Amino acid sequence: MPGIRSLVRECRGSSAAELALILPLLLTMMFGALETGNYFMNEHTLVKAVRDGARFAARQSFTNYAACSGSPGGTVVADTRNVVMRGYVSGGTIITPRIQTSDVDVTTSCKTMAGGQTMSGIYTGRANGAQIVTVSASVDYVPIIGFFGIGLSGMELNARSEAAVAGM
Repeated sequence: MPGIRSLVRECRGSSAAELALILPLLLTMMFGALETGNYFMNEHTLVKAVRDGARFAARQSFTNYAACSGSPGGTVVADTRNVVMRGYVSGGTIITPRIQTSDVDVTTSCKTMAGGQTMSGIYTGRANGAQIVTVSASVDYVPIIGFFGIGLSGMELNARSEAAVAGM
């Protein structure tokens, strides 16, 4: 049977067979790396935006921070939300993917101690100590591979930042 012997020795299709076996693993690794990178990029963007929002809110006038709980007064909440979403107080395009105004929360609290030390400096004489503004955001993460029908629903990006109100 010379036909069977020559068929067994044939090597021309082995590369295609190996590729067919390894291709699913390669594609999984490639899309996994792409999705992981996208997740961390979106998370970094949100964390940076929230940190910028907290810095902005902390530089507003002390008159907007009369109470030690709840939200700051004036336009601080609306302006801070714009800074988190767009990077500007007004105008600009949304820089944080899929964020809505309701996703950003701005609250205030008072602290008299920090790291075991009593607050001093510009906070001396303030009955409630240092005014702290907290900016937090929670955004649903929409994966890239969802385009292919693979769902990763229920994932969220969360960020939170605090800053002591320094006034202006």
